[in-house]
Amino acid sequence: MNIALSTAKYDSLKRRIKELGRPLVAFSGGVDSSFLLRAACDAVGADSVLAVTAKSPSFPATELEDAVKIARLIKVEHLLVDSAEMQDKQYTDNPPDRCFYCKSELFDRLSIIAGERGFDTVLDGANFDDSADYRPGSRAAFKFGVSSPLKECGFTKNEIRELSKELSLPTWDKPAFACLASRLPYGSQVTEEKLFQIENAETFIKSLGFRQVRVRHHGDIARIEIPPEDISRLIEKEISLKINKRLTEFGFKYVAVDIAGYRQGSMNGTLTSPRGEAGS
Repeated sequence: MNIALSTAKYDSLKRRIKELGRPLVAFSGGVDSSFLLRAACDAVGADSVLAVTAKSPSFPATELEDAVKIARLIKVEHLLVDSAEMQDKQYTDNPPDRCFYCKSELFDRLSIIAGERGFDTVLDGANFDDSADYRPGSRAAFKFGVSSPLKECGFTKNEIRELSKELSLPTWDKPAFACLASRLPYGSQVTEEKLFQIENAETFIKSLGFRQVRVRHHGDIARIEIPPEDISRLIEKEISLKINKRLTEFGFKYVAVDIAGYRQGSMNGTLTSPRGEAGS
């Protein structure tokens, strides 16, 4: 995207946000929501924006720390709230539309906060690429009147990364992330114990220098997905022994490496229709 085009498109995004009024931004600290938050502040001023992050067992502590740092960098008010999706059996039963129940709980809470605090609208970071996928969370956004200005203005993931770099946002090259529940096969009960196992396993593997990691939870088996170009390093004897030792200490009996490598939404391969939430 050339500079003139990127400037014009960013200006159109700011205009759209301004039309929506004072925004509350559903903020995860990821690539999309960080870009949206910065655009919202540029559009109406940071004093008229509220960023809200939901704390949950499915949201790793490292991601929460990142969200706090980025909100501080953007200099916007940032509110942390506890999410209660784990109390919803429709969520913990882990159906293919699990994300609908999670997002419904979140957007319901954010709508209440927006009303109490005098904000006009709730925004989420869905982008134009998401339009090509079946995303249960988008149904929840529609149900609660949540707006997705990045999608409305045609921003793709690559464009968001490019403009984030121009805006000096540290998230411009941040690896894709989805909630930890996406590591569980559909139908496998979502429990805090499993989510903590996954979080601990992924955090440890990342500490060894791997940026993009998924640890898929198959009961006693941890199936590790990383980019294909990193697999040779992962299976080096010293590193593989460390990983096996730590992951068995976290409660897994067997540790496997998926030779197909990391791919978004790999758990959806077991589904026919409807498909599950992509991007995991």
